[in-house]
Amino acid sequence: MKKTVLAILLCCAALLQAQTKYPTIVIETNYGTMKAMLYDDTPRHNDHYIRLIRQGYFDGTLFHRVVKNFVIQGGAQDSRNAPTGAQIGSGRTDMELMPEFREHHFHKKGALAAPRKGDNENPQKKSDASQLYIVHGKIYTPGRLDSTEMSVNIPIKNEIIRTHYLPVKEELARLKESDPWKFNALLDSVLNLVDSLYLEAPGKFFLPDGLKEAYTTIGGAHHLDGEYTVFGEVTHGLEVIDKIAALEVDGNSRPSQDAKIIRIYTE
Repeated sequence: MKKTVLAILLCCAALLQAQTKYPTIVIETNYGTMKAMLYDDTPRHNDHYIRLIRQGYFDGTLFHRVVKNFVIQGGAQDSRNAPTGAQIGSGRTDMELMPEFREHHFHKKGALAAPRKGDNENPQKKSDASQLYIVHGKIYTPGRLDSTEMSVNIPIKNEIIRTHYLPVKEELARLKESDPWKFNALLDSVLNLVDSLYLEAPGKFFLPDGLKEAYTTIGGAHHLDGEYTVFGEVTHGLEVIDKIAALEVDGNSRPSQDAKIIRIYTE
């Protein structure tokens, strides 16, 4: 079943690739070659990265940060010809871009995205577009994703409970001691009302069906969604991500054996 879904997702990616106005990005590494498409609705990031790619900016750099079941990150200029064990991965403040968050572009396996500094020093969530990362991710169970939706929507339900439960709280406490039958009837009535209002409440968060399908089949890193700009996706060579993600790493998440970006070019 998973193989069938994966084939469908890759087929959809191929169709999207044919429709995009941007060229295919080819990423050659010492562990194999990946091809990626760029999304039409993230033009600021696309134009920037294409310019860097055509300048050879990423050629010879490393995937300096590799975290299995999460991401492989590379492109830092201080990683080029860096000696074994050296701490690398410095970003640049002169290549920051305003984010281009799109709900339908999420961190499924193979997503191509821009890293950034943390919220404390970067509240606008600007991308550090001097580097890039590709999602390796993990496979989620449907129950885990349902729990994510529920946790985000808890404040909405709590507000409904406060509005309709608190006014009868004292009455429920009195009936619990004096008339259990009426207590249960009133409690059921309140809970049914809360559930009914919650179902119809506006503003609730739901994960798109396509996202759920991807995260429960090929996997991803859903907690990054809405926090980092995803501007493309790998359409060929997902197995290369697996090979790099499987490498042993040091305490700074740098692979013990270099994962090198030989070159990135457009076709």
